[in-house]
Amino acid sequence: MTFWLGLMSGTSMDSVDAVLVSFGEPGVNIHNTLSLPYPEQLRHRLLQAVRNQADPDEIGELDTLTGQHFAKAANDLIHQSGVNPQEIRAIGSHGQTIRHQPSGAAPFSMQIGNAAWIAEATGVTTVADFRSRDMAAHGQGAPLVPAFHRWLFGSAQQDRCILNLGGIANITWLPAGQRKPVIGFDTGPANALLDAWCLDQTGRHYDENGHWAHEGATNPDLLASLLSDAYFSKAPPKSTGKERFNLDWIHTHLQRFPDLPPEDVQRTLLQLTITTILQQLPQENADMAVFACGGGTFNPVLMNELRLGLGSVHLATTAELGLDPQWVEPVAFAWLARQTIAGLPGNLPEVTGASGERILGAIYPA
Repeated sequence: MTFWLGLMSGTSMDSVDAVLVSFGEPGVNIHNTLSLPYPEQLRHRLLQAVRNQADPDEIGELDTLTGQHFAKAANDLIHQSGVNPQEIRAIGSHGQTIRHQPSGAAPFSMQIGNAAWIAEATGVTTVADFRSRDMAAHGQGAPLVPAFHRWLFGSAQQDRCILNLGGIANITWLPAGQRKPVIGFDTGPANALLDAWCLDQTGRHYDENGHWAHEGATNPDLLASLLSDAYFSKAPPKSTGKERFNLDWIHTHLQRFPDLPPEDVQRTLLQLTITTILQQLPQENADMAVFACGGGTFNPVLMNELRLGLGSVHLATTAELGLDPQWVEPVAFAWLARQTIAGLPGNLPEVTGASGERILGAIYPA
């Protein structure tokens, strides 16, 4: 049996998720999982870097420290699994995004977490830097998971929408029988703004179970102001991140609403996530089913509001399709590493806007 290991840390920056898997055609067998939280000081420094408050020395140190943390997650998982590292064909590491700027004269997307440290510490070939080649081919470099979604979740009979509720929300529309191209893009913020406002106002990193948002009420005027951001009406391909949707963005809109209770702001931010998702879902097939994954699936208030907004459209998590919602993205990067090692493309040009299919990633041999 050939094993693959996937490493993922999203825009929430709470931990590195690691999975050990094997693949069928199609199909995934998860053999073991592990989530390794960031040390508080490292997480704080990463959040500062995302806010553009890091000089080159700091970025260099964070690249090494994050790579070492990813390597620890991989080694801890290998030890926990009892698997010989030589049985693992490769590690796929997404790295930690600290800046994503796909537009402009010199587009780039920066994921730190030096993969050389991962390969050196684990003795396993490591694949990383998945976004750069797609961007060199004039793509957005993201989202990259729709290719994996198509491979694993595509159906001959049912139109499916895979909804990732991470720091940023993104959707992948999978038409039944691949009769039409896959559609995939970032709809806007999911947990990023909720977490940022919660931390700023309460000192807690996230609103557990959505309790704080549940105490508040949506403010229609603030919601309208938030929805006026041009990103939401922009046509795909498109992708975004914390460089756009962040605490400063919230405070800019709040200048017109200085006296709102903080829990009302939290509730309005939650409604922003719901509204922007619903407005951008494909409307041509009311019989489609929506399958959610990512950290937002553990927020019952968010999921209940989404269910109400979808009406008769079936909503479940990807667990109904056989893959726990927490592990979809790390499994995707194990799969992308497999694509790279096999010399197969990992992007979908119709999603990212790249000029064609490309083999993604840089390989760091064991």
